Amino acid sequence: MDTAPAPPGWTVTLVCGASGVGKSRVAAALARRYGVPLAEVDDLVTAVKALTTPEQAPTLHRWDTDASARDWTAARVVEHTIEVAHLLRPGIEAVVADHVAAAAPVVMEGDYLLPDVVAGFDGDVRAVLVSEPDEAQIVANLLAREPAAAAQRARAAVSARFDAELRARAACAGVPVVPARPWPGNVERADAALRQVTR
Repeated sequence: MDTAPAPPGWTVTLVCGASGVGKSRVAAALARRYGVPLAEVDDLVTAVKALTTPEQAPTLHRWDTDASARDWTAARVVEHTIEVAHLLRPGIEAVVADHVAAAAPVVMEGDYLLPDVVAGFDGDVRAVLVSEPDEAQIVANLLAREPAAAAQRARAAVSARFDAELRARAACAGVPVVPARPWPGNVERADAALRQVTR
């Protein structure tokens, strides 16, 4: 069921997680449960890339312009992902602050959403990290989502490594970590974790 007995007492819900762990499904279900819009940080990335050039924002455009990036190790890709997340952070925080100021509830999710974005927003913003540390499971998730792409083992290795980084950051920020599996009940677990946050 995607219904809850009571709406949340906060304004912005951030659903963090690496690519392929199941965060988008959890975020969409939470938005339905709360009766609020769903916003994807990936759309912000697309917009900023369209409004800038590689010369203006080389870090943001590097994956599309540097052929050697395809040969990066998983650790280097994660490092780059965090660099992009930090670059986008002021924009993400501005959007979050706007929703808080306007009392306009929203659920936000995306690969570049770091758990510590909640810092400074007190109880108006809550975050949850959807976690899947099992690389083989991430391979299976990506294959189910994108069957034409075959097994994306390198991408799954990046996601598993990023998952570990996000879990460490969530612990430092006091953000709850919810296992993506078992699939049944993961939305309820995320909702319960969010409601238990005290800040």
